[in-house]
Amino acid sequence: MTHPQIDAQRVEDMILQLGEIGRHSDTGVWRTAFSPDWVAANSLVAQWGRDAGLNVNYDTGGNLWAVAQGREAGPSIVTGSHIDSQCPGGRYDGALGIIAGMVAVSALYEQFGPPRRTLEVVSLCEEEGSRFPTAGFWGSRALVGQAAPEDCDAVCDANGVSIGAAMTEAGFDPTRIRETVREDITAFIELHIEQGPILEDADLPVAIVDAITHIRQTEVTLYGTSNHAGAFPMDIRNDPMAGFAEIASGVIGHAEALGRPAVTTIGHCVPNPGGRAIIPRSVTFSIDARHPDPKAAQAMYDAHLEMIQEVAARRGLTFDSTILLDHPACQSDPALLAALDRAAAKTEVPVMHMASGAGHDAQQMAQICPVAMLFVRSFEGRSHTPEEFSELSDCVAGIKVLAAALYDLAY
Repeated sequence: MTHPQIDAQRVEDMILQLGEIGRHSDTGVWRTAFSPDWVAANSLVAQWGRDAGLNVNYDTGGNLWAVAQGREAGPSIVTGSHIDSQCPGGRYDGALGIIAGMVAVSALYEQFGPPRRTLEVVSLCEEEGSRFPTAGFWGSRALVGQAAPEDCDAVCDANGVSIGAAMTEAGFDPTRIRETVREDITAFIELHIEQGPILEDADLPVAIVDAITHIRQTEVTLYGTSNHAGAFPMDIRNDPMAGFAEIASGVIGHAEALGRPAVTTIGHCVPNPGGRAIIPRSVTFSIDARHPDPKAAQAMYDAHLEMIQEVAARRGLTFDSTILLDHPACQSDPALLAALDRAAAKTEVPVMHMASGAGHDAQQMAQICPVAMLFVRSFEGRSHTPEEFSELSDCVAGIKVLAAALYDLAY
């Protein structure tokens, strides 16, 4: 046997146990970073680690680690995800990746003894941005050296509480945030629910993620001339709402023409003024555009800018454009993909390859080490909602592939 046996009952018990902490809306959870429920959830994960004989510790950024020390010196192989949720979210987003890591590494340790190379499970903090919207993958950013002490004061929640104050309340010292940086990780594999319908459409339990999409969110404001809606003829208007309608249709239609995996979303639009009988003076809107291929992503962003420029010029409008978020595409490491493919074959779990249309901690971790991901099928592609659900058999299938890959890499 070259892969561990996974106890399905243990997996189910852990999902239900963890789901009780911060329970909300019957099947959901509300568990924001550094809150009492977040602290309690990590305490439960820490206890699982200690019960399995792993070494448990927190770093200065708020990430929890459970370590199976290797027999040989050298960098660690890491798996894990996040324990914070949306408000409210489901039991599986992020949490399943931590459970998967704990089950996989514990099973390996129990059935095969200490690994040759150190294995670590990590519970990363504030991936969702549900409490601190500008934190930007706080835990993994701290690990790669992108979180600074001044950020601890600048990043605040809706009540004005800084992330540094929240860290202090939870028992961490924000002045030591730079000590979180790790330079001794050789691989990071994150298991996550899919958050979309691709696996369900393909009738498959698990996917190997070969790329994480480029995400760019842009805020655009079109400026025109405000006038009376009835008395001003159409042919001499400088109407920013008309420009917005044309641009929105154009950028969405462009993604539709490109086909999968290109996506573009207009999620926010504010006219000023917003009266029913007034041509607005300005319209501010957002464009969220994503593609996992770097060249295709850049071509899409260039096309969007050209559309905005052309429409504005033709309609006598001016505009401002600001990039609010820009996470470059992340390609999975070929050697890790090969290990996951071998693991799927050994465990006889049917898989497909696909790109992730959502951002993940793995995207940040790629700055310091090779990364790859596994997706587990999510019912109706639901995520960021209490209705989020993955069949136990699919969860176990994903954990089997993860555990077999970790065995391949670490034993």
